[in-house]
Amino acid sequence: MFQIVWILIIGLVLGLLARLLLRGPQAIPLWLTALLGAAGALLGNAAAGWIGVRHTSGIDWIRHLLQIGFAVVLVALVAPSWGRRRVQR
Repeated sequence: MFQIVWILIIGLVLGLLARLLLRGPQAIPLWLTALLGAAGALLGNAAAGWIGVRHTSGIDWIRHLLQIGFAVVLVALVAPSWGRRRVQR
């Protein structure tokens, strides 16, 4: 149970960082920001494992940059379509 809460907290932080880095209007709710951040963390971990930098002897900077990068891409892809979806209703 605690692991799910931790994933959502990390997802929220990554999603908010992604929204901050994009600097444009993102009309997506906070829960979607957290889910996109969590998905970015998952994809970043997978990519880090694939290129062989998931576990290093220090701080895993490359893994964290991959996580933020995937979160930014996900928010950038979903935010415009979410805004168009909300306008059509």
